[in-house]
Amino acid sequence: MEKSRMNLPKGPDTLCFDKDEFMKEDFDVDHFVSDCRKRVQLEELRDDLELYYKLLKTAMVELINKDYADFVNLSTNLVGMDKALNQLSVPLGQLREEVLSLRSSVSEGIRAVDERMYKQEDIRKKKMCVLRLMQVLQSVEKIEKILNSQSSKETSALEVSSPLLTGQILERIATEFNQLQFHAVQSKGMPLLDKVRPRIAGITAMLQQSLEGLLLEGLQTSDVDIIRHCLRTYATIDKTRDAEALVGQVLVKPYVDEVIIEQFVESHPNGLQIMYEKLLEFVPHHCRLLREVTGGAISSEKGNIVPGYDFLVNSVWPEIVRGLEEKLPSLFNPGNPDVFHQKYTISMGFVRTFERQCGSQASVKRLRAHPAYHSFNNKWNLPVYFQIRFREIAGSLEAALTDVLEDAPAGSSYCLLASHRTWSCLQRCWADEMFLPLLVHRLWRLTLQILARYSVFVSELLLRPITNIYLFQLPELLETIKPKLEMIGFTNFSSISEALEDSQRSLSARVPPVSERIIQDLSDSCFSYLKSALEVPRLYRRTNKEVPTAASSYVDSALKPFHQLQSGHGGKLKQARIHQWLEGALSESTHKYYETVSDVLNSVKKMEESLKRLKQARKTTPTNPVCSSAGGMSDDDKIRLQLALDVEYLGLQIQKMGLQTKDIRSFPALAELVMAARDQAAAEQP
Repeated sequence: MEKSRMNLPKGPDTLCFDKDEFMKEDFDVDHFVSDCRKRVQLEELRDDLELYYKLLKTAMVELINKDYADFVNLSTNLVGMDKALNQLSVPLGQLREEVLSLRSSVSEGIRAVDERMYKQEDIRKKKMCVLRLMQVLQSVEKIEKILNSQSSKETSALEVSSPLLTGQILERIATEFNQLQFHAVQSKGMPLLDKVRPRIAGITAMLQQSLEGLLLEGLQTSDVDIIRHCLRTYATIDKTRDAEALVGQVLVKPYVDEVIIEQFVESHPNGLQIMYEKLLEFVPHHCRLLREVTGGAISSEKGNIVPGYDFLVNSVWPEIVRGLEEKLPSLFNPGNPDVFHQKYTISMGFVRTFERQCGSQASVKRLRAHPAYHSFNNKWNLPVYFQIRFREIAGSLEAALTDVLEDAPAGSSYCLLASHRTWSCLQRCWADEMFLPLLVHRLWRLTLQILARYSVFVSELLLRPITNIYLFQLPELLETIKPKLEMIGFTNFSSISEALEDSQRSLSARVPPVSERIIQDLSDSCFSYLKSALEVPRLYRRTNKEVPTAASSYVDSALKPFHQLQSGHGGKLKQARIHQWLEGALSESTHKYYETVSDVLNSVKKMEESLKRLKQARKTTPTNPVCSSAGGMSDDDKIRLQLALDVEYLGLQIQKMGLQTKDIRSFPALAELVMAARDQAAAEQP
């Protein structure tokens, strides 16, 4: 069948479909017709299908003819097949029953083996329990035998036990007790263990009492051998923490309670520092032997070291923290930020000195991981301290960024109080009196907030009148911040520098608009006096006033804002910046002045021509009714002369301000105005 499938008759090449499409497993009539319709019409598809159908019929007939004998004999070969199948069913059924029987037998054998294995395992566990109980009983009896033997020796007048002997006996008991504890834990829940438990409790109490007494005796007599045997025994029974707790309660606690006195700390100027120095003296004075035995001292002999102890971390430090928290609660009060900063700084110095006493990096790591260490650090409410400082700095800054622009205090490198206060706030953030290493991220954020607020303030200046000249610039902060960041191990100064440069760019972007506003205000202030040139005709027309010989007073008044800029802020502003502002203000104000004087001269000219026409109309004798009795100069000429004097004086004063002649000539309006006024006055002389 597969062979016939692979040998479908080939149709003509003109067919619109592929004959192999019919043999695909996912053949779909709708998809086939839809795909063919994209290429040909339905009529053509129908014709091709009919043609290929005829080819298939022809191929089928040829196939039947080719295998005709097989087709004819197919029915003959199937005769009697049902009888053969019936004959096979009986032996197959017998075989199935035999297989099921064998499977049942095997399963029973497996169950029997599993039961025996379970029993053996149970027996083994019970045997182990019995052995452990036997070990427990043997250990208890052995310890009691040692104790009874030691008791009889102690009651004998001929035998006096030495501390070394006592330490050795305790070590033997501890070794046996360690095995006792191990087997007792493994035998937990056994009835026999409950009967023996009182005896074990008695041994435990006796052992702990003896160890405590022996340790205290060694500490009081400064006997290194007793301390070493005692600590080794504690380590043998896995009670090192009990030994450390005992040292803390008996040795450290009395000393701490004696040193930490709140009244002394609060009344003495350096009370806190003195208290910490006394606490630090405890380690070299009272822990020398313990550190020597446990390997915490330089003089420790490696062969005689008892490992597993850290009395500074587990005995001394917890008691110090307890004493500070219980007897000196005012230490952690952040209400007064200056006092809090001082106490915190001194306390952190004490912690660093205590860490140096630990003797090894491993001990320092254990100290920093100790719960008492975290408790001590968490007692310092740094967020509250920062909030108080934040309100102080923000309040001081906002008080300076008001609508009333005040001058900076004397001696400041700034002109404006707002600029002076901004820089002061930035310095205060990183000052030693305020900076704390754990707040570096908050202080850095506050620094950026101050710069952003100052930038907004500069932008707001454009919305209100500026009556004076001020300087806005940001000094370099990186050198101020860098030492503080190095204290906490920060090295990515490029990101800090980029952030400061970004703030500098933000401020620099606001300088040109402010400079333009300053130039505009200077120009307006200057021209408010220069426009007084409009009053010159009124001063000389029909007033019989003397011929002018000096410039008008309004010229000096017009230049006062420029003089104030140079004299008041010349030491704080760069000369290039002053020159820029003067040049811009003078350029605009003199241009307006030129237009004003030109209008006055034109008005005078028109008035003069009007009078001449009036005289010609009356045909009177040419006289000058507006001539002055002194000098014979007309009022119009006096006006022209006064304007010329004013303009020349203005140019001279500009030169005295430091602007060279070439700078004046850079103002075409001013130069043209001087020449025009002078020529006009000379030409009109009688």
